[in-house]
Amino acid sequence: MTGARVARAFDAIAQAGENFENFAVTYGDGVCDADLAKEFAFHESHGKTGTVMAVRPMARFGELDMQGDEVRSFSEKPEATQGLINGGFFFFKRDFRTRLKTDESCILEREPVSSLARDGQLRAFTHTGFWHPMDTLRDKNYLQELWVSGKAPWLRLP
Repeated sequence: MTGARVARAFDAIAQAGENFENFAVTYGDGVCDADLAKEFAFHESHGKTGTVMAVRPMARFGELDMQGDEVRSFSEKPEATQGLINGGFFFFKRDFRTRLKTDESCILEREPVSSLARDGQLRAFTHTGFWHPMDTLRDKNYLQELWVSGKAPWLRLP
């Protein structure tokens, strides 16, 4: 699981003699136009163990604003109103390793990251720009269409 993989990667880098105070983690299945240098600067500024990128996903379905059975407004696939979600881009201080296990059952988002939140050691860097997951064939097709069209928001052309 995700936590065990991060623990093993951390240990391999540390055993190679690399000296680092912070490290970055991503799932690799999300695309965004976030400035990760700004997220890292935010991470360093607050002094807590972890930072997660918070994003507001696009809703997959049309949203109805209702009063009783009267539809007051209809928005086709608006920005989700459910709140912010984990955008999958993290920064952690070195001591986060103590919360990870190499046991295959260690899931990053469960005990390791949840315990940071419980202990007041997790902060969110809110990204309001483009973010999209690539979890389904539909996501892949959408992102590929953006890429092929040259309209991919994450492209930074000189």
